[in-house]
Amino acid sequence: MRISNRIKKHFRRKLASLLVAGMMTFSIGVNTVDAADVMNITLDETIQRAFENNRTIKESVAERENAYWSLSEARRQTNPRVSWSLSANRRGGIYYGNEVNNAFAHTGSISMPIYQGGRLKEGRKSARYALSSADLSLENTMQAVRLQSTIYYFNVLQYRNLIEVYEEEILTLEEHLRNVNAQFRVGTVAKVDVLESQVELANAQQNLVNIQNNYDVAVAELNNYIGLPADTVLRPQDTLAYRKYDLKLTDCTAYALENRADAAMADYAVKRAESAKKSAKAGYRPSVNAEITKGLTTERAFSGKTTDQWTAGIGVSWNIFDGGITSSQVHQADAEIIRAQEVAAQTREQIQLEVQSYFLQLRAAEKNIATTHASVTLAEENYRIAQVRYAAGVGTNLDVMDASRKLTEARSNYFTALYSYNTAKASLDRYMGVPVEIDVVRYVESEQSGKTAAQSREDAALTSDASAVPKTDEVAPVVMIDFENDSPTPSETVERENAFQQ
Repeated sequence: MRISNRIKKHFRRKLASLLVAGMMTFSIGVNTVDAADVMNITLDETIQRAFENNRTIKESVAERENAYWSLSEARRQTNPRVSWSLSANRRGGIYYGNEVNNAFAHTGSISMPIYQGGRLKEGRKSARYALSSADLSLENTMQAVRLQSTIYYFNVLQYRNLIEVYEEEILTLEEHLRNVNAQFRVGTVAKVDVLESQVELANAQQNLVNIQNNYDVAVAELNNYIGLPADTVLRPQDTLAYRKYDLKLTDCTAYALENRADAAMADYAVKRAESAKKSAKAGYRPSVNAEITKGLTTERAFSGKTTDQWTAGIGVSWNIFDGGITSSQVHQADAEIIRAQEVAAQTREQIQLEVQSYFLQLRAAEKNIATTHASVTLAEENYRIAQVRYAAGVGTNLDVMDASRKLTEARSNYFTALYSYNTAKASLDRYMGVPVEIDVVRYVESEQSGKTAAQSREDAALTSDASAVPKTDEVAPVVMIDFENDSPTPSETVERENAFQQ
């Protein structure tokens, strides 16, 4: 079908206006920024901001605080308990000579458990394991936050690189379009070459707009994750680069099995299940309690004493037969131990799989870096040859367009390989258990030696701040406080209660 010259002219004018509008829009979108919202940021600063503002970390801190007070509760189960009660009654009848009078009964008692079959001891051990697990859970969460903030940061770097690739493609296509127009004016090429070059340039500009939008989204995601306003314009100060790592899969796996926080947490879950079984067995044994009771009966609330009595003694109770309840509880504990052991084994299997997966990704990306770097060199040479052939009249415009697309693809693949390599290394660090604040191995060793949670954390701390415990009411930055032991002083308790009420 032949197209009239009038339609062709209308099409060319329409295409030219679209190209001009597109370039103006792109120029405005790229260059117009509010200087007040611009922030230079490095990877280390990104991670630190994530630590200070991430809500998942704050949840882990609160869980650790909960476990701390649970241990405090378990330790206080052996303390004496003092109680007082008052009852007021009207009484009468033959016993009282048919007189009606008031009677106030005061009862005070002090009681203390002496022996509970081992239930209280196992309760303290279980609560201590829970606190250790909460400490390691906080470390595990911080490792996850470090990885995620790193990936968000690398996403920004990746799209920034791709923007440069497509900007370079547009410059190249604009130069080619000028050459085609020059040849068309002297009659050496057909009009279709001009149109093809214009369409190719328009497509490249559209791709650049899409990549620019992806970049803006990546920046917004990073802002959201590290606690900055979504419209903050970030200027990353790092680049995606290749740094060779001399790693062996066997060494990485062995390190992960020894240092992963979730593996140690699974072991603590097994210990808690074993402690729960011992606690359940306490039902087979007697319980012994000591109690002192003082009773007063008065005619008025706090005067007019009529009777006075006291008792002191030791009570022993033993469920000789409880209908099989204790036996059922012991069997439940046995099943829980098996479940916890299977979870621990599954956790270690998953650790090995994760390490192997990201190690292989790291090696594959490393090979792709070398391949794609060579491909870029070849694609650049191919494009130069295509241009020379076209200028000499022995090549076609389609050859030049195809060479341009291959060059852009080669450059994109190179930066993608760099991105994959760096993210794989960051992921490998995470799944190997590379620590953030505390050394897991040293922490477990310290706990097994019988030290308190605060002492274990101090022994395993990698920084001065990591030796203390973060407060639950901190917003940013994460400020640490120190406990000399697991039991707070009375003044600390009052301060915490006042802060909570405020």
